[in-house]
Amino acid sequence: MNNLDTVILWEDACRTFEDEVLPCVQEQFEQDGEPDYVARSEEWNNWTDMLCKNGDISQWQDDNWSHPSCCDQ
Repeated sequence: MNNLDTVILWEDACRTFEDEVLPCVQEQFEQDGEPDYVARSEEWNNWTDMLCKNGDISQWQDDNWSHPSCCDQ
């Protein structure tokens, strides 16, 4: 079902996450200015799960991608 020529690459997914998803996490969970790495990591997992269900990434990618650096302490 997933054609690896048409899925999103990890680097592009990280860039999109940082540009489009992370600001929402920061607004909701980081009003004190401190990074909430648990919320960031959970949102990365939710977001990549959504990408997989939409066919934008393969199941293998969803299962094997590491978190971007913005989600790590």
